[in-house]
Amino acid sequence: MPSKPSPVHALRQLRPSDLRGAARLAAQATASISRVAEGVHQSVLGTMGLPGGATPGRTRGLTGMVYGSVRGITRLVDAGLQAALLRLEPFLASPEAAQEVPRERLAVLAALNGVMGDRLAEDGNPLSTAMGFYQQGRPLDPAALGVVGRASGHLLVLVHGLCMNDLQWAHEGHDHGAHLAQALGCTPVYLRYNTGRHTSTNGAELARQLQALVAAWPVPVTQLSIVGHSMGGLVARSACQQAEQAGLPWRGLLRHLVCLGTPHHGAPLERAGHWVDRLLGSTPYSRPFVRLTRLRSAGITDLRHGHVLDADWQGRDRFRKSPDTRTHVPLPQGVLCCTVAATLAAQRSPVAERLVGDGLVPLHSALGWHDDPARRLEFARAQQCVVHRAGHLQLLADARVARQLVRWLEPAG
Repeated sequence: MPSKPSPVHALRQLRPSDLRGAARLAAQATASISRVAEGVHQSVLGTMGLPGGATPGRTRGLTGMVYGSVRGITRLVDAGLQAALLRLEPFLASPEAAQEVPRERLAVLAALNGVMGDRLAEDGNPLSTAMGFYQQGRPLDPAALGVVGRASGHLLVLVHGLCMNDLQWAHEGHDHGAHLAQALGCTPVYLRYNTGRHTSTNGAELARQLQALVAAWPVPVTQLSIVGHSMGGLVARSACQQAEQAGLPWRGLLRHLVCLGTPHHGAPLERAGHWVDRLLGSTPYSRPFVRLTRLRSAGITDLRHGHVLDADWQGRDRFRKSPDTRTHVPLPQGVLCCTVAATLAAQRSPVAERLVGDGLVPLHSALGWHDDPARRLEFARAQQCVVHRAGHLQLLADARVARQLVRWLEPAG
């Protein structure tokens, strides 16, 4: 049984900017709670036939002034803390801690960004994850790779899923990137990004950063391969589409796109959030608490139908139940597109059990199937792989998946 991390170890994981980020979150939580409390207060007054404030969920008169004062004071305290902590950061920095890769901290930040990363980014919170390429948890330095001869012409980019980070490709003692590097001689680089942002926003930024990466690569890139797990597959498809529209040269170097457990046509887990919204919104007393259910990020709500373009979500209330109206985006042409789907069921179990999928993503969604033929993703039969008795995260360590990746990505001939 693993030992519990010591307080000293836990403190070494922290960074000075984490204090500012936590202070900002605390201030925002205080303001949000005051809005919920004011909404409940107004709901009670409404049942008594008393008028409310100028906007729904707001009180009037002295009561409204009190709630407004709480939020105003909170903003002032937040501004003061941010300014003070920013000045203190240079004195709190530890050179020793900066040399370590804070795995536990990064895991917590990845989960936080997945849940509310869009808000963190919009607010400029230092806890927001910036997109970048990494190796072994450290920022990628292409020039240094060239000096030590570790950069090959086959560039492999791995894109993680929701609430995860680049280090979590190493799962149960296995890393698909390291395995492919040993088997095929390719050079793996790992994307780290804020999974709470819209998939199309991350796709656009990935398209730009891939172009910069290819331009900075110390040897000519002869082929580019992308492997995306879960949401990572949607981000990769979005990047391919946007790169093609912008005419970015890296798109012509792409030879392989592999999706592991990607919800191409959505995942039911996010849809459950709508039922919570509707239940809480059914009475005046619980209606103010709907605000709490709407904390889930843009990245999470994009998983409802599998959005990959800006047009799929722009101008729409992402919390409102709506039909699937997204623009169909076919698989990129001239690329060997492959998909791996997992199911918790055994191979010889009833079809209905197998279709349930890996616990998060239904089998038909991961395979690109759709009831409407015009919306199906045309993965060739040889480029489809179904792994039985495996869950969503087990795709990262499954030996069957590793063998299949080698077969798909090995040079032809």
